[in-house]
Amino acid sequence: MPVERLMPSDEAADLVDLTRAIVARELRSAVDEAERTATFPREVFRTLGRAGLLSLPYPEEYGGGGQPYEVYLQVLEEIASGWAAVGVGTSVHALSCFGLFHAGSEEQKQTWLPEMLSGELLGAYCLSEAHAGSDPAAMRTRAIRDGDEYVITGAKAWTTHGGQADFYKVMARTSDDGGRGISCFLVPADTAGLSAATPETKMGLMSSTTATMLFDGVRVPVERRLGAEGQGLPIALAGLDAGRLGIAAVATGLAQAALDAAIAYAQEREAFGQAIIDHQGLGFLLADMAAAVESARATYLHAARLKDAGRPYSRQASIAKLICTDNAMRVTTDAVQVLGGAGYTRDFPLERYMREAKVMQIFEGTNQIQRLVISRALKR
Repeated sequence: MPVERLMPSDEAADLVDLTRAIVARELRSAVDEAERTATFPREVFRTLGRAGLLSLPYPEEYGGGGQPYEVYLQVLEEIASGWAAVGVGTSVHALSCFGLFHAGSEEQKQTWLPEMLSGELLGAYCLSEAHAGSDPAAMRTRAIRDGDEYVITGAKAWTTHGGQADFYKVMARTSDDGGRGISCFLVPADTAGLSAATPETKMGLMSSTTATMLFDGVRVPVERRLGAEGQGLPIALAGLDAGRLGIAAVATGLAQAALDAAIAYAQEREAFGQAIIDHQGLGFLLADMAAAVESARATYLHAARLKDAGRPYSRQASIAKLICTDNAMRVTTDAVQVLGGAGYTRDFPLERYMREAKVMQIFEGTNQIQRLVISRALKR
């Protein structure tokens, strides 16, 4: 069932309506086959880009939608309700543009950002390494200055869109000064020495390619460094706050899809002479699922409104990511239970929703890391 949304403007309401139409026309009809065959949906991202849905939180002067985060996240939730992998990819693309917009020079932004925001170029984000996932300050990938270039050598793990993206936002070590020795670079996909390893074989999000990116003496001009040398980790961490809100919205969209499917089944399936939704045991379970989805939505919207108001929101972003993804895991698991044996089969999408929800408790900082961030904020 369509979610009742209170949008801040008529334009925002129109964006939601447009998104729902694209989801119904382009996403829902293609998702099952793409997930079954692990096919990357590049044309879907072009469609979203041409509709202006990949650039919503960025200013119009650079080709963005000029929308508040509150609106962007609700559009993202609608996308994820139809295809979680595309929702994740949309969030990752927005995150891959974050460093350029917030740390790039005006010349850099005018040169590169419009094409990135148009959707004709798709972005990826290289931060994690095999030994440095939750501890990015421990990264080993190096960028050594050589005249007017940097030479990047190393490997970046768990890269969403790895091998499919047109550009990569890359964090690499430029000195041994701990987290202060990391810099940020914007690297085109066709740069010599840059390649993708064999994609990971995953539990879910099959159509979202995840691969380790290999940097074998990749030469990047100095003008492709974003911000000052050594400023990379603050850029990365600031981007993660925004990215966590993206994943919170995606998880909520996935949970809403699971709830909708469970309700539809419970209204049609009969046992003991009545629809199973009329049995209190099942009805109360569905009520708890609905409460979880709506509380998750309220949580990410609160954090987004703080961000839009220019107020600190890091703690609230971690809370939203934690609540929304934990709720998505619980709601999708309960949705499988509502369908019983049918929920365990691939005749229905619930088992896929359950598998997709799991990784949302892991990426953009595990939920254990979110608890660490929240507790440290409380101490301060």
